[in-house]
Amino acid sequence: MAKKAAKRNTDEEGVYTALKKFLTNEHTRFITGLILFFIAIYMGLALLSFFFTGAADQSKIENLPLSDLVFSKNSVSNWAGVRGAYIAHLLMNRWFGIPSFLILFFLGSWGAKLMNYKNISLIKRFLFCSSWLIWGSLFFAFTFVKGYENTFLYLGGEHGYFLSNWMVGNIGLPGMALFLLVSFLSLAILSSRRTLPILRRILTFNWIKPLLPQKAKRKETPRSEEEFVAVHTQNPSTDTEEEIYRTSPNESKDVFEITIPADEEIYIPTTPVAPVTAPPAAVPGEAPTTSEPGAEPPADDEAYDASEQGEFDPKLDLSSYRNPTIDLLKKYDNSDRQVDREEQTANQKRIRQTLENFGISIASIKATVGPTITLYEVVPDAGVRIAKIRNLEDDIALNLAALGIRIIAPMPGKGTIGIEVPNKDPQIVSMQSVIGSRKFQECTYDLPVALGKTITNEIFMFDLCKMPHLLVAGATGQGKSVGLNAVITSLLYKKHPSELKFVLVDPKMVEFSIYADIEKHYLAKLPDMDKPIITDFTKVIQTLNSLCKEMDDRYDLLMKAHTRNIKEYNDKFVKRRLNPLKGNKFMPYIVVIIDEFGDLIMTAGKEIELPIARIAQKARAVGIHMIIATQRPSTNIITGTIKANFPARVAFRVSSMIDSRTILDSPGANQLIGRGDLLFSMGNEMIRVQCAFVDTPEVEEISNFIGKQTGYATAFELPEYLGGGEGGEGGAAIDLADRDPMFEEAARLIVRDQQGSTSLLQRKLSLGYNRAGRVMDHLEAAGIVGPPEGSKARQVLIQDEYSLEQLLKNLK
Repeated sequence: MAKKAAKRNTDEEGVYTALKKFLTNEHTRFITGLILFFIAIYMGLALLSFFFTGAADQSKIENLPLSDLVFSKNSVSNWAGVRGAYIAHLLMNRWFGIPSFLILFFLGSWGAKLMNYKNISLIKRFLFCSSWLIWGSLFFAFTFVKGYENTFLYLGGEHGYFLSNWMVGNIGLPGMALFLLVSFLSLAILSSRRTLPILRRILTFNWIKPLLPQKAKRKETPRSEEEFVAVHTQNPSTDTEEEIYRTSPNESKDVFEITIPADEEIYIPTTPVAPVTAPPAAVPGEAPTTSEPGAEPPADDEAYDASEQGEFDPKLDLSSYRNPTIDLLKKYDNSDRQVDREEQTANQKRIRQTLENFGISIASIKATVGPTITLYEVVPDAGVRIAKIRNLEDDIALNLAALGIRIIAPMPGKGTIGIEVPNKDPQIVSMQSVIGSRKFQECTYDLPVALGKTITNEIFMFDLCKMPHLLVAGATGQGKSVGLNAVITSLLYKKHPSELKFVLVDPKMVEFSIYADIEKHYLAKLPDMDKPIITDFTKVIQTLNSLCKEMDDRYDLLMKAHTRNIKEYNDKFVKRRLNPLKGNKFMPYIVVIIDEFGDLIMTAGKEIELPIARIAQKARAVGIHMIIATQRPSTNIITGTIKANFPARVAFRVSSMIDSRTILDSPGANQLIGRGDLLFSMGNEMIRVQCAFVDTPEVEEISNFIGKQTGYATAFELPEYLGGGEGGEGGAAIDLADRDPMFEEAARLIVRDQQGSTSLLQRKLSLGYNRAGRVMDHLEAAGIVGPPEGSKARQVLIQDEYSLEQLLKNLK
């Protein structure tokens, strides 16, 4: 009996699983959404036709037998046939009247969500539609209370008609009108965040102020204000006095009036004010500088009041932008593969047998199946030494015929010993399954990164803002580049271009080139750079130093705004408590991703390491975060300075235990199986994750989807870095008497090769970047090379070595 009951339960579970799989299948959801969409269109045609054919069909529909409705025995004029005529009569007359169109809107929204066309909250959409449906029915019934008896159409439906009569009988006509007004305002406030500022403005009569005559008033500003604005008044057509005023909202002293004769000038202490002209073009990240058309902008932070202007929307410049859709990502068929219980049972027996062969008895063993790894948790009998089990790693792997196993003894927070064994049939974790998960869609992280799935098949996510920087290492071909693409893809699916910018460094020139299409949406670069992806290591140094300057500038703004981090600052700016005229602006997060960090360190050394260390130490509070990746996690690449400032680590498979200890401070990464298998370390916590797979064609589709949409005029420009590099000093400020010892040799090299490049001096003469830049500046001052031309090499002004020798002779 027990076996039959167990079999029956297993069959029921199988049916439930199959039914759940069918209902949640992407094809089923899309087909269901398509059906709902067409039902909405059909009902819309029926309702529209009702306005023209309702009178003719009324007598046929009101007493229509059910058999005629089922078998269509009756003929009607409605465009949607007898069923459409009946549905239209039911919705329009018997139910809610004209507001019934909101039902179609909800059905269409539901269909769009099932088809993954638009990500909306069905509960919010249902509450929105039902609330306005009831209010609209009541409004039309009350407003057009007369005339129902002489027409086929009930504008508010019978629902609104009877409800309106009942309420009028209880609270009277004035009470009913007040109820409709209050309920309308309440629904409007709940439906749109822009309603409340408009309502406050109307109720405080601010809309009357521009219509009233203005008096000449001035308020004194505090003595700390040192800037003045000259106000010129010229009115040749009249000899009367003109009145001019300027206000300072944060001043509480007495207000006094002044009169100024024509053609005279007065200096009024205030902050600089832009001339009253046509409003300037919108700049990404900056709020409009005028509160009313033609009015001067307020001069102080307190003048920006959300109650009058509403909150600043950083997304307004690209209000039509849509994040990539989930259908751009590929879904793999094996994502719902059933657990191989025979493999589990066989492995459990082999593990138990191996341990017993070495005299180790265990109390229990259980399995947790992941995408590529199965975790077997062993509970040893009392008195068994953990080290004895740990030393049997190779013997267990031999007995299981596994690619490689990893023993966790003991497991943190559990009284068990973990043995991780690779699955014979590993499962691909698609980026589609991770991005489309409820956990990712509903997360509220500032910079959410969905990396893959854990051993327990849970979506593994983290907030990059809390890391705050990430160090990635792994041997060639183990999934490091795919992991970086997964990080970028996660952020592209969640953040608006106004909220996030990337700085992509790609010395290999091929990994990040597919992101060139999103330059005007998400990328940041130096003003003189031609390409959005940084591939030249000299530009890398300039960019990193530019980011240091951006970091310092942001800290200055935070200090003046009395805020501690970028989140508080942006919140204050959005609520218009910071004045753009004082340099305040909305700050996007900046994520710097450096691939092949080892090559950069070997080329530039300290010139790369120092700005990275400085950014890693300080930039967290101002929203600048770094992700650096290398395939050689040796101590000369990942130095102590780098490790100290990158607490979050991601290790793909590495070749040796030494490399694993370098990146994770513990072994384990050398025991991974590759193909996206990784260890995530944050402090003392270490989690094994199967990285989500996003292929190059998928990334290209996402980039094309974003690139085709309207973007900003240019990429986000980082501040220009003028220190120590090429073009950092003007030629007139250089003393040629204090030339570098390598000056003449460098001059001969430049003229001989006819290439004015700083990198040429570095390679041929073994100079550091700063020294080579100074030599190039001396060559420019001597007239041997021309000024810098962005990313291009300088023009060589001396054409032959004879002319060069004459010039060098004159310099002596």
